Amino acid sequence: MHRFHVPPGTANGAEVTLSPEESHHAFRVLRLAPGDAVTLLDGAGVEARGSVIVADKRAVRVGVRERIVHPPLTCAVTLLQALPKGRLMDSIVEKATELGASRIVPLLTEHTVSRPDEDHAASKLEKWRTTALEAVKQCGNPWLPRVETPMTFADVLRRNERFDLALVASLHPGTRPMRAVFAGFQAREGRRPASVAVWVGPEGDFTPEEIAALVESGVQPVTLGRLVLRCDTAAVTTLALALHEAAG
Repeated sequence: MHRFHVPPGTANGAEVTLSPEESHHAFRVLRLAPGDAVTLLDGAGVEARGSVIVADKRAVRVGVRERIVHPPLTCAVTLLQALPKGRLMDSIVEKATELGASRIVPLLTEHTVSRPDEDHAASKLEKWRTTALEAVKQCGNPWLPRVETPMTFADVLRRNERFDLALVASLHPGTRPMRAVFAGFQAREGRRPASVAVWVGPEGDFTPEEIAALVESGVQPVTLGRLVLRCDTAAVTTLALALHEAAG
């Protein structure tokens, strides 16, 4: 079944008109016709199932026959990802969306090579948000993650956002297995964490000074094994492990 994105709140009626972009894709590319089954996702937990009732070059209208409201995951995981070189961030955003990250924060760190100027950063941000949007349609994730404007490492620390658990994938000494960190939280608090932040460094990892600053702010270093992973592999691995441990 083909999936389309609609703005939050618009899938509540009996009929929904797709946006010009989604209508073009449905009519011109997929060649959908009246009666074809479709699913609408609003990115805020609502999944509406129905069928095309009108399809022409002006717009595609969908009749809704079933509406499902999905609760968010029990643990909201934020990925704080140092910007990698090239187009790797596109892939990281895609995979993070498929895994169920709730937020993605691109970071500018000491070893970050890609440092887009203001105009380029706006273009990159739009591309990443489009990538996330396409990913939710592909995988059926009813929750669209929030992709934020790139921030410096120092600015994120100054923001001092609170999480139940904050973790950093690290090659430096003093790391622990992620399972042990989650088990420790469970033993202390008597519950699983409701919010987790995972920090993933760029090519070359975080500097020792950055790791020290993270640890001082309460972030716990975790190991992903003895092998050196590419930053995109590290992001996927860290997110998958964190979401698995959070779900129990």
